[in-house]
Amino acid sequence: MDRNVRTLKEIETISRVRQSKLYKKLIDKDTSLIFEDPLENDMVLNMGPQHPATHGVLRVVLRLDGETVIKCVPEVGYLHRGFEKLAENITYHEFIPHTDRLDYLSPMSNNVGIALAIEKALGIEAPPRAQWIRTLVAELARISSHLMAMGSTCMDVGATTLLLWTFTEREKLYDIFELICGARFTTSYTRIGGVAFDLPPEAIAKIKEWAKQFPDELAYFEKLVHRNRIFINRMAGIGIIEPAKAIQLGLTGPTLRGCGIPRDLRRDEPYLVYDQLDFNVITYSDCDCWSRYMVRIDEMKESLKMVWQILDKIPQGEVRLKHKMVLPRKQEVYTRMEELINDFMLVNFGAMPEPGETYTAIEAPKGELGFFIVSIGEGHPWKLKIRSPSASNLQGLPVMVEGSMIADVVAIIGSIDPVMGEADK
Repeated sequence: MDRNVRTLKEIETISRVRQSKLYKKLIDKDTSLIFEDPLENDMVLNMGPQHPATHGVLRVVLRLDGETVIKCVPEVGYLHRGFEKLAENITYHEFIPHTDRLDYLSPMSNNVGIALAIEKALGIEAPPRAQWIRTLVAELARISSHLMAMGSTCMDVGATTLLLWTFTEREKLYDIFELICGARFTTSYTRIGGVAFDLPPEAIAKIKEWAKQFPDELAYFEKLVHRNRIFINRMAGIGIIEPAKAIQLGLTGPTLRGCGIPRDLRRDEPYLVYDQLDFNVITYSDCDCWSRYMVRIDEMKESLKMVWQILDKIPQGEVRLKHKMVLPRKQEVYTRMEELINDFMLVNFGAMPEPGETYTAIEAPKGELGFFIVSIGEGHPWKLKIRSPSASNLQGLPVMVEGSMIADVVAIIGSIDPVMGEADK
């Protein structure tokens, strides 16, 4: 049998024969039956955990036949920080900063997700202006995350320059986040019932200034790599996963839309003000690394389109709901006894939803980010489970990798764009 033309199915069949008791008995009984074993040179290789190749503390166990991957087992858990268990021992409000550390490339988006989940459990809704602001920062976070995905994917296949360029553009967005909430990276911007602060005029001006120059910058980035033959060969036709298999494994976000499946919670299950915005759900149907990469590139353009719509339509008004389960503003705490008492009770005992179960999901940059909350009427969750898109999407890694070359593994991991901070909850 020619080793160069064996299929993965043939290799697996030979492997099963090799491991069978009958095969071992024949070898023991008559050494003349020993034939050339096509798997005699198999090797098990541990790839990772290391940065940047495996995007953090991801260990991938590979079984190799030469340079061909015949088996892949991703192993997560090295960064386990116990977020879900921690949530059971602190108040709902105190858990908001911990969501910054889930997908730490899009903390603004994570903040929006947990705030919506808590509000659903409480049965309240943020004021209209707060909802528009949340949508705005969520789309800015999406662009920031996809810029990082663009740069890191290019670096994974050897184009280091683009990583530095995308980092420069992300710094401009961090300047905007700092104007909005006073923090660049770990923002903790949302509050139960709204947001911490209203948008200052200088932040709006800065967003408009950035939005005007970003299309030209993005087009410049694309010119460097999108017609580069080496980059295309490293991405196109690599890491293929069929649409039916992607659905079966629970893939989500750009990883799923790269299989041609137009699943997007912003359109399919609208939340905040997405039903009032005009945008397209981006899909590519080649099911490979190139498709997943291009979905993110085009989604940045759609997010920018939404940013302009939000700036044009955002209404005036309060940015935090006045409700007994919502922390009052400090000026009210310092001047009114009722608000002082309410603040004391919420800080010490937390907001207390009615007993029950709720599940709330948003379309985060990497896919469906969901929070399942079980309440028994206390100021902290009895149970909180997080459906993180990175953990879901990594389930597709074995299918994408098996049958590929070992040099393709890093490119395939990059096309999934995982962040282990949310995979290891």
